[in-house]
Formats: sequence, structure tokens, C-alpha cells
Amino acid sequence: MRRRAGLRRAGRLVGLGGLVLADLAWADERADARTVLFGSLDAGSSSFVTVGAKHAVDPVGRDGAVVLGSLGYGGRSEIRGAWEGSPKRVRRHTVKASVVGGRQWFADWGVVALFVGPEIDFDQREAAKAVGPSPGLRLHGEVWTRPAPTTLLTLTAIAGSARGDVWTRGSFGVRALGAYLGPEIALYADRTGYRKWSLGLHATEWTGWGVSLRLSGGWLYEERERRPGAYGALTLWRDLD
Repeated sequence: MRRRAGLRRAGRLVGLGGLVLADLAWADERADARTVLFGSLDAGSSSFVTVGAKHAVDPVGRDGAVVLGSLGYGGRSEIRGAWEGSPKRVRRHTVKASVVGGRQWFADWGVVALFVGPEIDFDQREAAKAVGPSPGLRLHGEVWTRPAPTTLLTLTAIAGSARGDVWTRGSFGVRALGAYLGPEIALYADRTGYRKWSLGLHATEWTGWGVSLRLSGGWLYEERERRPGAYGALTLWRDLD
């Protein structure tokens, strides 16, 4: 019974993981909360900032319909000569917005969520001709499970047609020092040919002063430019009502 209660509290943040955002908030939360506000920063050779909200028809820790909206801005450095002309490093800027709806289901072993909805993407490379926004469809799926009472396993996959991109992440954690600590691995790719892999460590579900957070960092590799580096990510979230 205690295990199922923990999974129900986890449900308020299912759906945010794919925003390089959030994960769990199992402590000090009201059972009747229906709205969660969140924000995240993903920093490294490429960076992205996102803000948004998740709203559930029923309390977010129960089975039911959910709406998730987000707005983000990011940039990354690219070598133009990797695909055209003479080598030159330029900056690519991206603004992305989406509103997806779906449902989350709870079981004794974990939580499953599936979302779908429209997205729009603005993508501009420095010194290049301006282009208009690209509309598309966004698909988002997540699975959260507890293999043991003190462990947490998460799998997230997101695909969008506006940018032709796919992002996936898997993580595992063991409860220690007030959070779930463990490894994570992620892959991002889009139709421009850009791909990056990351492997690192995360601390999920530290809660204090009414705010919960997820902190992660590790090694990052960009395939096309064959450029290794480091990354760090921070997500904050809290119940609104």
C-alpha cells in the first residue's frame, strides 16, 4: 500500500521528464493538487531553458486526463563547414512551444503516461536567411516504476514533427541522502543531422522550502562535430493548487 501511495505522488510530475525537466516530488505535497509549475535549465555545448505547467482534471497523483504546456528557448554552437562552405562556427537559436494532452495510468508496479498535441518551432541560424515557424505534432510517452521499495527506474521518449527530432532518456536511482541517486543516459537527434549522447549521474526528488528539484550532470558527445564535453541540468517544480 505504501509503495502504491508513493507512485501516486510521483504521477504529478510524470510528463515533465521529457522537457529535460522534472521528475518526482513525493514529499510535502497536497493530495488534491491539480496544477504543477516547472522550469528547467539544460547547460553545456548546447543550452535550453523551459518553463511550463501541468494541469490534471483530477488530482495529478491519480489516473486521469492531463494537459501539459511548455515554452522554451535554446541555442547551440555549430561548425557550418560540417555541411556547407568553409569551416565557420555559428550559433543556432531555437524557440519551441507545445500544448499536449493525454492520460496517466497507475498500477502497483508503476505509472504510464501518454501525451499528444500540437507544437511549433522557430529555428534560426546566424548569418542565414530568416525562416518562418514550423508547426507539427508532438508525441510523448513515459514509464516510471519502482523495482524495489528504495529504487526508481524511469524511461522517457519524445518525438516531434516540427523539427523532426527525437529525445529519449533512461535513469535509475537508489534512495539515499534525501533523494534518488544513480546513473542516466540520453540521446537527442534531429533532421539537421545533429546528434548528441549524454551519460551522467542524477539526484532526483530533493525537496525544501516548498520547491522540489532534479539535478544532473556528466559527459556529453556531439557526433557530427566529434566534440566531447560536459553537461549540467537543473529542474525545479512546485504545486500551484
